Amino acid sequence: MDLPLTAKHQLIADAGCEVLAGICRGVEKEGLRVDSSTGMLAQSPHPRALGSALTHPSITTDYSEALLEFITPVAQDVDLTLSQLDAIHRFTASQLDGELLWGASMPCIVAGDRNIPIAHYGTSNVGQMKRVYRNGLGVRYGRMMQAIAGIHYNFSMPESFWRAAWERDGQKTSLPNYQTAGYLGLIRNFFERAWLLIYLLGASPAVCASFLSGQRDHPLAPFDSSGSSLYLPHATSLRMGDLGYTSNAQSSLDVCYNNLENYLSTLSNAILTPHPEYLDFHLTDEGEQAQLNDALLQIENEFYSPIRPKRVAQSGEAPVVALRRGGIEYIEIRCIDINPFLPLGVDAETMRLIDIFLVDAILSASPLCDEQGQRRNRENLRRVVNEGRSPNLRLLTAEGDQPFADRAMTLLDSMSQTALLLDQAGGHGEHQKTMAMAYERILNPDQTPSARVLQEMRDGGIPFWQLALNYSKRWHSDFLARPLEPSEFAEFQTASAVSLRQQVLLEQETGETFSDYLRRFYSQYHQSEV
Repeated sequence: MDLPLTAKHQLIADAGCEVLAGICRGVEKEGLRVDSSTGMLAQSPHPRALGSALTHPSITTDYSEALLEFITPVAQDVDLTLSQLDAIHRFTASQLDGELLWGASMPCIVAGDRNIPIAHYGTSNVGQMKRVYRNGLGVRYGRMMQAIAGIHYNFSMPESFWRAAWERDGQKTSLPNYQTAGYLGLIRNFFERAWLLIYLLGASPAVCASFLSGQRDHPLAPFDSSGSSLYLPHATSLRMGDLGYTSNAQSSLDVCYNNLENYLSTLSNAILTPHPEYLDFHLTDEGEQAQLNDALLQIENEFYSPIRPKRVAQSGEAPVVALRRGGIEYIEIRCIDINPFLPLGVDAETMRLIDIFLVDAILSASPLCDEQGQRRNRENLRRVVNEGRSPNLRLLTAEGDQPFADRAMTLLDSMSQTALLLDQAGGHGEHQKTMAMAYERILNPDQTPSARVLQEMRDGGIPFWQLALNYSKRWHSDFLARPLEPSEFAEFQTASAVSLRQQVLLEQETGETFSDYLRRFYSQYHQSEV
């Protein structure tokens, strides 16, 4: 299907597909440590052999002490990124004693909030800040939500693309401002289309019943007579719905991506303005400081969003300040489920699909957002999260309701044009092969990861936790069967040792109390608005 070309499509036609070469990406992959025999959440501290979770460049923790996070370096090659992620998994697997990495987004068997240990980062000011921030997440939203894992995908277009587009458009503003406006256009299109990624890649249609123990006000149904799993028949990614990273308190935030200043001001105000519901949180049950502040947001990261504009911050610099200083450098996608059927939870096909989706969002026209459009976006996401594989599903558009498949096919047709451009830039046909997979999943919902999860649970007569544990064991064994080369293993050992020494040095620094450290940190938000 031939679609109208945008100015950026014409740019590529004139300048050549090489302006698309050099896309940068990086993966941040989370995963719970669990007992390898029971599937219960590990209660042990972060393994010392993995180094310091505070200072290690590629192995850290997220909310929980048991929630590992693996970080790949920025790279321009999909296979290189996957190779790096694979090496981290293989090293980590070799250092786990009686434990393994949980290979699914929704948690293993959990025994309530108190059995989800909050991560420790030591006694330095930066370590205490990370700990207290997580205390705040626990008292505000409960610890259970923080045991959910996912894949974060960092993405940036080549500088050659932005410069060529900027020159073609007459250099009417600075190049950084032009690039920022381009990424904001991507973000607006992302919110309008995110439901498509959720459908194609969602892999969390069911949860262990322990995740909702004691809760009755939820829409999920028992999967079978045992009641050990809960699900929705046509769900795609419960992680991205009301059970996952959402916050009713944050519903009051009117975040608009029409310009960067609106976004930055909204988040800054949310960080500086006290929130009545949080005024009484002083100490945790363990007697620790309960939160960093009593505002709606403690820091920017608390704003739960499937996509974030990002810039590499300087030491001690707040993200809002970094963005105001230099504009948007890259974006972070946060809506990707861990695929339990893949050893790493992600593969080259998944990454290429995300690349096509994001590049197409940049190349496509991006109308400014308004309140009505944002409501449609939220409702469409909700529908696909909960009933994405329903044969009668319809989505909202500015022109009225439209059958899901019709809307999906229109987007895939646009993405196919972009896939062809990416293949021409890369000298291969892999992106078009990826699009064939996407079309097939629209035409046959049973081919989606979410459908496969439920089908294998039915076929095996097993609950969700058992299916996830079975695959987690399989991938753990695979990692152990492929030990790293001695030199590569030694590099990881060195990185762990160096990170431990770096943490000690941080903790030996004196001269500023934690309260003074926080006061200085938060002063940035006031100064940045001057």
